[in-house]
Amino acid sequence: MFSIIQYIPNLHLEKMTKNNSLDPRLHFVVATAIIVKDGKFLIAKRAEWEKAFPNKWTVPGGKLVLHEYQKLPKTSPNHPQWYNVVDWVLHKEVKEEVGLQIHKPEYLCDLVFVRSDGYPVVTLSYWAKYKGGKVKLSEALSEYDWVTLKEAKKYDLIDGIWDELGAVDKILKRRIESNDSFEKC
Repeated sequence: MFSIIQYIPNLHLEKMTKNNSLDPRLHFVVATAIIVKDGKFLIAKRAEWEKAFPNKWTVPGGKLVLHEYQKLPKTSPNHPQWYNVVDWVLHKEVKEEVGLQIHKPEYLCDLVFVRSDGYPVVTLSYWAKYKGGKVKLSEALSEYDWVTLKEAKKYDLIDGIWDELGAVDKILKRRIESNDSFEKC
């Protein structure tokens, strides 16, 4: 068994509890993006070696990592703080995982779960229109498909992904019906 101090470099010791475990108030933060193009959704299959949901179909996304966003310009001269980091991580992760560019993401919902290794995760789910690029999968993904909501039912999706696709489908239909100055995706 490894020490959490070895596993997470630069971890401040005040974040540790007395028994050398991670403070239970700390969570991984993950942002995901449902990408819409021509009325279809991009789904991808997670690699078999992934800690959470191996071999399951999902949508692109990734973790918020301190050493990555620390390189961004701070939004305060007096404090280490950054606005719009979730938007930044979504664009970055979509580009890294599937090679695509997206328009500005819109918030959909959030979810908390505990991984099989015990780490709690806060997932922030967004959706966005496809902007450009050709799908090129990272090593963390093994397959992809552009699917309708009905077609998505045939895949072994992570629990809740189909419901999220359905929620985006409803949003799109409402916007089209209301002529909400919305271009068809």
